[in-house]
Amino acid sequence: MTSETIMKGLRSSEDGDGGGLTRARSLGWGGIALGIVAFVITLPPFEVRTAAPSHVIALIAIAMGVVAIRGGERRLGGGAIAAALFGGLGAYGASHSGVSHLEVVVSWSALTAAMLRYATPLTFAALGGLVSERSGVVNIALEGMMLMGAFFGAYGADKTDSWVGGVLIGVLAGMALAAIHAVFAVSLRSDQIVVGTGLNFLALGLTGYMYVDTYGANGTPDNLPAVPDINLPTDSLGFLGQALSQLNLLVWGSLLAVVLVWVVVFRTRLGLRLRAVGENPRAAETVGIGVFKVRYAAVITSGGLAALGGVFLSIGFVHSFSQNMTAGRGFIALAALIFGRWRPGGLLAATLLFGFSSALAQRLPEFSPQLATLFQALPYVLTLIAVAGVVGRSTPPAADGVPYTREGK
Repeated sequence: MTSETIMKGLRSSEDGDGGGLTRARSLGWGGIALGIVAFVITLPPFEVRTAAPSHVIALIAIAMGVVAIRGGERRLGGGAIAAALFGGLGAYGASHSGVSHLEVVVSWSALTAAMLRYATPLTFAALGGLVSERSGVVNIALEGMMLMGAFFGAYGADKTDSWVGGVLIGVLAGMALAAIHAVFAVSLRSDQIVVGTGLNFLALGLTGYMYVDTYGANGTPDNLPAVPDINLPTDSLGFLGQALSQLNLLVWGSLLAVVLVWVVVFRTRLGLRLRAVGENPRAAETVGIGVFKVRYAAVITSGGLAALGGVFLSIGFVHSFSQNMTAGRGFIALAALIFGRWRPGGLLAATLLFGFSSALAQRLPEFSPQLATLFQALPYVLTLIAVAGVVGRSTPPAADGVPYTREGK
């Protein structure tokens, strides 16, 4: 088996993943789109005040979903049916609510901007998980690496009096924790789930102790240097332009990171080597690829990316640090990675979905406190769904989570 054989096999498997756009797939995606349309037409600026048109559209979406399921696309067909039910129920609630309440809750520019902000830490962490797992190492310690980035980002910004210093120190802290994970998971071949869980507790205890020891009851300074916002002259481009007109630098950084990770992992020779190690490390080593070297680099890079998510939370979003401020976002990022089937585009869509539910929850108390509470729990519910595999079969890299032992050792 030659190096070119492995590389060509990986190229063909990645390019062929998901198949073509068949009639069943087209119907499934069309049903999902119609389910969304059924809800959207009852919201500003359309504000259709009766649910009847939405229910007709939802029924068509259900029919398309059923046909898609019969055509073999069970995942997309089920998604179309779910979208239709959501659209029909949402349309009923929106059409029976006051227009003034709807206009306060559904401000598309504010919702879009908030969605991007809430999705940013998840996107960085999920990208970190992708790089690590594509090399064959499960990184359940993303939560701890985010927390390290959050604390040391704030600490570094405070001590260096510069947000750049905060970003660098936060990223290095996440990479240091990731290096510990690599030693246990790669060199010592320990159980990767157990090691990751232990590192999460280590990060929680270490950051909590240092926070109390350094800042005490006063907390981080009010004048903590913050990552700047980027002001763009896009207000004239409708709600999307207004949403993009004043976003934090790290929000744009997360979107750029999605593109960069996609290019590196799926369009470069370095990425082919990474995926070869994650799919068949034995074959990769026979053609001269250093399995341990690649996995160490991937895990440490993963820690840096996850830490960027934590840095954004502390000095890009909240502008302070509090104990356990990541609040499970690392685990939601893992769910987004599964949702996205270990691909950058898919995980971005999943993090935007989680971000939208969080953004909407912040505005729903104006309309219904009960719905606000429900939507705040939605990211965690979606996490359980992803882990349980209800959304469809997602296959990780073949060697993901499997320690590698060299021949003769």
